[in-house]
Amino acid sequence: MANQINVIKPYKWSGMWVFDDASVGLEKEPFVAGADTMIDMAIAAKKIADADNGFLAIFSKDPFPGADMVLTWVRAESSGNVYSWQGWEGWLCPALLRYFEKPPAEIHVQIKAAA
Repeated sequence: MANQINVIKPYKWSGMWVFDDASVGLEKEPFVAGADTMIDMAIAAKKIADADNGFLAIFSKDPFPGADMVLTWVRAESSGNVYSWQGWEGWLCPALLRYFEKPPAEIHVQIKAAA
């Protein structure tokens, strides 16, 4: 069974936002097609210093204390799913299904500096 709340640590690699998660078999999994722009916006809003070297993204399909973003499902596209936040759209690749049985209607996210 999947975790109720998941944590990844995105970082910049070769100019792209990526993350590793050995527990689900992912290495340098990139954020592209608008998801990268949404990360840039969230980091700027939260004023996370040194985010390029890694920050924490805590996420769940259900609301949780401290979540400061809600990504809303818009549509399936190119084997992935498009979510919106603050008028922006970002595509999440099929790796999303390593964390959820099906694309959730909402993804609640908290971002914060890595320790």
